[in-house]
Amino acid sequence: MTVLEDAENYISGTAPKAICDDCLALKLRITPRQHANQKSRELAGRAQFDRRKGDCSVCGHTKLVIRRKQAKNG
Repeated sequence: MTVLEDAENYISGTAPKAICDDCLALKLRITPRQHANQKSRELAGRAQFDRRKGDCSVCGHTKLVIRRKQAKNG
């Protein structure tokens, strides 16, 4: 699996919780951390992901986070 696929799977698996790049890098053992940032930005370009300032569900800090959007019912 690629780093992008790993990030997508992790974020999707924890939906609707949000995660910051630092915590994503730690959880997936991505080095350098900037690589996690790059993949988060890439995923944010997809309609099913949302990247904005918010609270990270892992570290609790308010910073840029990414989450998978929940499907709308109806």
